[in-house]
Amino acid sequence: MLRPLKALLACLFLLIQASRAEHVIVCGGPALRQWEDLRVEDDRHDRWWANFVRASTLRMAEIRLAYGKDAPLVWLVHRPGYEARGREDGKPYTTWITEQATKRRATLIWFTTTGDYINKINARPRRSVLTYDYFGHSNKYAFMFDYGSDIMAVSTSWLHERDIPRLKSSIFAPNAYCKSWGCHTGQSMSAAWKRHMGIPLEGANGKTLYTMVGHGEMPKGFGGWVR
Repeated sequence: MLRPLKALLACLFLLIQASRAEHVIVCGGPALRQWEDLRVEDDRHDRWWANFVRASTLRMAEIRLAYGKDAPLVWLVHRPGYEARGREDGKPYTTWITEQATKRRATLIWFTTTGDYINKINARPRRSVLTYDYFGHSNKYAFMFDYGSDIMAVSTSWLHERDIPRLKSSIFAPNAYCKSWGCHTGQSMSAAWKRHMGIPLEGANGKTLYTMVGHGEMPKGFGGWVR
């Protein structure tokens, strides 16, 4: 009698966990053209403001295909970057992002600073995060939530690998799939993530290219992906 009861309890636990599962997508901000246009052509970024936004919505579509049309989506977006680029371009980008979230039934959570991001990601329910994706600028040591927004070729808002221990590993499901779609993450940050979080973070072993996201293709990792 005890063995069937344990099996039933285990099934109930799995059902409860599945009902709480959610998919977190983090979206960094774009650079300003006033700075990027001063750089040599090969070093310029973000001619299109929506590279990371469009990549996020493509990933949302993938998640809904894989996990069901009602899979809960949580979209954390770095608001200052889109406010600044919106002022530069004269476009209501934060309004358009809100409309995209509504269209896709995604929970939109704006964040402004590293501490704000950490607080909001740590507020996710225990063991709820089944997938985690980061779209934005990065180097091998950090997610750069902004880049070339306040200062040319410089980030003023980031999550360094030294900040990873400030994230609660308990928010992730034991089998959570995590991926950074930024440049070079696989060269250092992925190892730091695995060491502190206990789960892999797939990252690029080199640069990533967002050229084709406007045509419905996910970003490409030229050096391959590592965990």
